Amino acid sequence: MTYFSTIYKLSLVAAVCFVQAEDSRCPVLECWFVQEKTGRGGGLTAAVDQERSLLHVSTGAHSQTQKVPSDIKPERIYFVTDPAGSFCHQSLDPPRGSIEKPSCETNPFLPYPSSLKWAASLTDSERSPHYLQADWFSTSILGTNKELAISGIMRAPTASKELSVILSTTTKTVSVHTRLGDPVRLDCSFWVDPSSPLSGSGFAVEWRYQFRGKGRVVLAYDGKTDHLADDDEGATLDFDALHKRGNASLILQKAEVHHSGMYICTVFLPYLSTQVTMELEVSLHPFAIHPSPLPLTVPGQILTVQCDASGFAPLSLTLSWQYKDVHGKTKYLGSGRVTGHKQAWDGTYSQSSRLELDTATIDLSRGGELTCVAEHLGGARQASVALNMLGFSTPTIEDSMAMVGVALVLYGLIKFISWTFTSSGLG
Repeated sequence: MTYFSTIYKLSLVAAVCFVQAEDSRCPVLECWFVQEKTGRGGGLTAAVDQERSLLHVSTGAHSQTQKVPSDIKPERIYFVTDPAGSFCHQSLDPPRGSIEKPSCETNPFLPYPSSLKWAASLTDSERSPHYLQADWFSTSILGTNKELAISGIMRAPTASKELSVILSTTTKTVSVHTRLGDPVRLDCSFWVDPSSPLSGSGFAVEWRYQFRGKGRVVLAYDGKTDHLADDDEGATLDFDALHKRGNASLILQKAEVHHSGMYICTVFLPYLSTQVTMELEVSLHPFAIHPSPLPLTVPGQILTVQCDASGFAPLSLTLSWQYKDVHGKTKYLGSGRVTGHKQAWDGTYSQSSRLELDTATIDLSRGGELTCVAEHLGGARQASVALNMLGFSTPTIEDSMAMVGVALVLYGLIKFISWTFTSSGLG
């Protein structure tokens, strides 16, 4: 009995130490507390108050003995209990002295029923629960190096600074770069406080796509009725992982050019919702560039050369020109006149650059090669074309020596022929 009692005590101590270690890794988050100003404001948008605030995060019970900074109002110091540890990621707690800090904003939140058809079943009752009569806050956090983004809904008894995370949604794929044709998984997971009365009332998930001001629903799922309300071809969820672990990640089976843009994952509970955003960029590599062939050129001629780049995505592409002489010395010639983008049937783009060279003002007398350089997210490409000149404006020493040698040979040949004819006449 003594042996097992000792083991139990050691296990209990280890568990307590583990919890304390977990709590020690939870950061003190510096956030902007943003809310609309009281009273009436003019203009199209409401005026807001913005104040500094602190969120002391813990996975368990709090000790409110932390020192309060003098430049932060006491009413903006909050103690957040997050049993899931969503707010305890290392990217939210940079090393001391680090310049880069996580971005955090907290706002007052008002629970409300969703009007979307795939979330309407969550609040089919017309009576809101007594549980909603409290102070509610929403928090959006972006970790350093864009390692993750978190959106959370927190509840506090009225006028209390003790907040509990009720719903949190997280993504670890804030910015994703992928190649055309590859499968893509956009991470989105959520956690619900199991002690909350809302945890057993169902959920809904919506994935929305936005690009250049236009948006559409990619996929919407009502988890309460197990109904897929809307979905794009090639986009799906792992429904088993969704129900068991809250894994709402969007799976695109084959990345296409038109998939590039912003994706928003929104999770709904009755009267609550959180969302995280992420950027997907689909690039095509390799792409092709083709400089036009050059004619035989004489000094003083205006030389025009064109470079065509095709089969690239996304749009961002830089075209430039370089000239390399026969001695290997390179000179940058600029980007020339660049045309607008043209889109092909498969969603890829093409673009051209035209360069005009005045051989009277640029020394191309010895020939060489012109190189078109294309730089793109999908990689870099370059292609060269030979430049051949007729005549030389300034002969080199080697050329002069060769010309003297030819002249001597010709002079000797003429003397020989002259001597031969003279000898024949005398005979």
